[in-house]
Amino acid sequence: MSNINTVEDILAKLISFPVLGGESNLSIINWVQDYIESHNVTVHMVPNEAGNKASLHCRIGPAVDGGLILSGHTDVVPVEGQDWDTNPFELVDKGDGKLYGRGSCDMKGFLATCLVMLPEIVKANLIKPIYFAFSYDEEVGCLAAPDLIEHIKKTYAETPKYALIGEPTLMEPIVGQKGIYILETAVNGSAGHSSRIKQEVSAIHESARLILWLENKMNDLIDTGRIDNRFNPPHTSIHIGQFKGGIAPNVIADKASFFWDLRTIPMDDTESIIAEFDAHCRTREQELKAIYPDFKIKTVEDHWPVPPLDTKETDDVVSIIKKISGHSKVNTVAYASEAGQFKNGGFQSVICGPGSIIQAHRANEFITKDELKKGMKMISKLIIEMSHPDFT
Repeated sequence: MSNINTVEDILAKLISFPVLGGESNLSIINWVQDYIESHNVTVHMVPNEAGNKASLHCRIGPAVDGGLILSGHTDVVPVEGQDWDTNPFELVDKGDGKLYGRGSCDMKGFLATCLVMLPEIVKANLIKPIYFAFSYDEEVGCLAAPDLIEHIKKTYAETPKYALIGEPTLMEPIVGQKGIYILETAVNGSAGHSSRIKQEVSAIHESARLILWLENKMNDLIDTGRIDNRFNPPHTSIHIGQFKGGIAPNVIADKASFFWDLRTIPMDDTESIIAEFDAHCRTREQELKAIYPDFKIKTVEDHWPVPPLDTKETDDVVSIIKKISGHSKVNTVAYASEAGQFKNGGFQSVICGPGSIIQAHRANEFITKDELKKGMKMISKLIIEMSHPDFT
């Protein structure tokens, strides 16, 4: 680790690991483990069942209640099909104040600021502990966070109170996010000649009716006042992103399916919306079995639901993050992150980190050097706050 001295050195190393969501992250997580342990900090690994992926967490400071977790993920989204000017997995400085590379913004920039500040955290006379919690598979559904959170709660005798999820927000504290649930609905109808459309059950026609039901459900939520103006759009959204079915224009489709995502504002309940849709599907099955006894509608999750975040502005964590981030106003986002999972795990949670979400997931992703400095300054201020006898 002797040649790893600056935040740019660390960011370059992190970006050099081309770990996509869903793939093994052992290369990057083992490097991070070695780096942390080189500073005499004990690291706890949280492997998946297959043993090809792992999250990690560690504590720096005293074993007392009331600490704060710095949380981030190690995986990134694919680069295939994107028009990159440089090697995505090599940190490139073009001299324009920006550092280019996949994950530079989302969210290896934040990880780099945590790691480069580790020596300062270790040296500090902390009154309350600071924890690192780094996960895998965030980009494919926030899959690892629940196990990581439970492992943290079981490992330490003390209880952390706060969590800062360092997604790129331009250092603006984010107190709300929408939840997300992605599902696939498959319809099994009867094949036949297109002239017999009234005597058969078209899987495509029935899928279209289900899609219309979902759109109407979204509109009903809006019309009944299910509005949260902190978000844009200010309501729960239901969107169908993929559809497949049919083999020819003159053949009634016996099979069709569609993928859809449900993005809920905090006041709406994902489970109740799914239950209502499922009840409608069971009703349609009973109605159409008279025409085709094997008619069936089946909905399965593409990945499990990610809960929304709804942190009260009066929660202690908000004033803490406002103070260390330098931003006095809070905001919300429509994208999902692990923040809602940490909140449900019992930690007051806020999203705040360097970089802009506008740069995430696109070709020529970058983070500015100035944003990295701001991220380091935030952690420096956190160290001061958590070294103060009057820390909340």
